Amino acid sequence: MNISDIYYESVKEEEVSGRYLNPHQLDLFLMKKHSNWSVSTEGKSVEGREIFSLSFGQGPLRILIWSQMHGNETTTTKAIFDIINSLGTDTSLAKQFRTRFSIKIIPMLNPDGSFCYTRVNANEVDLNRDAQELKEPESRVLKRIYTDFKPDYCFNLHGQRTIYSAGDSKRPATLSFLSPSADKERGLTPARVSSMKLIAGMHKELLPLLGPQIGRYDDNHNLNCVGDTLQSAGIPTLLFEAGHYPGDYHREETRKFMWYAILTALNILANRDLDEYSVEDYHAIPPNQKKYLDVLIRNAEHLAGKYKKGESVGILYKEILHNNRIEFHPVVEEVGGLQDKFGHVEYNCQSDHDLLLLKSDHLLNSLFFD
Repeated sequence: MNISDIYYESVKEEEVSGRYLNPHQLDLFLMKKHSNWSVSTEGKSVEGREIFSLSFGQGPLRILIWSQMHGNETTTTKAIFDIINSLGTDTSLAKQFRTRFSIKIIPMLNPDGSFCYTRVNANEVDLNRDAQELKEPESRVLKRIYTDFKPDYCFNLHGQRTIYSAGDSKRPATLSFLSPSADKERGLTPARVSSMKLIAGMHKELLPLLGPQIGRYDDNHNLNCVGDTLQSAGIPTLLFEAGHYPGDYHREETRKFMWYAILTALNILANRDLDEYSVEDYHAIPPNQKKYLDVLIRNAEHLAGKYKKGESVGILYKEILHNNRIEFHPVVEEVGGLQDKFGHVEYNCQSDHDLLLLKSDHLLNSLFFD
């Protein structure tokens, strides 16, 4: 059975959608019966919330996956719910994976940050900068798990902002991947090469589905980051980044692509020789560039007199948690020529049509007029 044979809507966890995913929603999900999976409590957060793991399979290849290390990066957790549903079936793919893999998933490493929709934990620490000091209980839970579990591969799941393009052209980086550096020289250690080849294989498989909206994340070395620490310890580690798909601010389309990417990685490990792919294939993936704004307004002097002739206004949305939903509040980020930038939505105020559309958007207009 191929991944493309799975009807995604049949395994999508319908009870969870949108950008806010909190510990209560995880509890409700875990209360359901998940065939082939066992649930364990691994520890507690700063504020005493439980950190759970789910385990699957009895195979020799050990895969450790974690999500929501940053509490406001929820897309990959939604995809994880869909993965759990997919492998809780009696399909040939699930049966093969049960005999090939032993998988452990931590769906929400930072439940306090998830509750508040913040990147950091309750002590305002970025857990992905705590891999060496291990000051935080959540970091120590993860360290204990990977020390005891002894994974052959680690999948470190994150979300990225809307600002990234896949390379220099007008393509949002809907998915991005990284084989973290093991040292400051960004050397090609065996673990890093394995990660690179696996990502190259994923990229090849995902291109027909997503096209050129796949980027390669920056590989500057920082041993305080978990991925760099694990890679330097000789454990092949992959960073998965869920980005923006056009019009998909709630990241339901990106969720589907991330679900497919994780299953693709597992399928390659189960059925392919990584030597089919190369380090050169990995480096051919276009590097992420900070080229995008949420809204780009050209020739803004026709909208408001305070702008010079030919000036553009770049707007980013600030994500605000309100009544258990995420609201997107526009904030002016840049003013200038901005010839090298793209907008997920663009207006040219020399056009009467665009000007009328812009003036009818009360949220955007609040930035320019009292």
